[in-house]
Amino acid sequence: MISVLIGVLVIVVVGAICFWAIDKFVRDSRLANLLKLLVVLICLGAILQRVLPLAGISL
Repeated sequence: MISVLIGVLVIVVVGAICFWAIDKFVRDSRLANLLKLLVVLICLGAILQRVLPLAGISL
């Protein structure tokens, strides 16, 4: 259980770093919004991949 929480925390921190990098280096606002949406979807998928086996749901 602790390893899952640490994994989720790592995913959130990496997502936050990606958000910062997108804000700092991407000039076009539409591209930045699309990249942020992609980061959110990837992070949510990674979190669900870690949490769903604990709930007994396997995909």
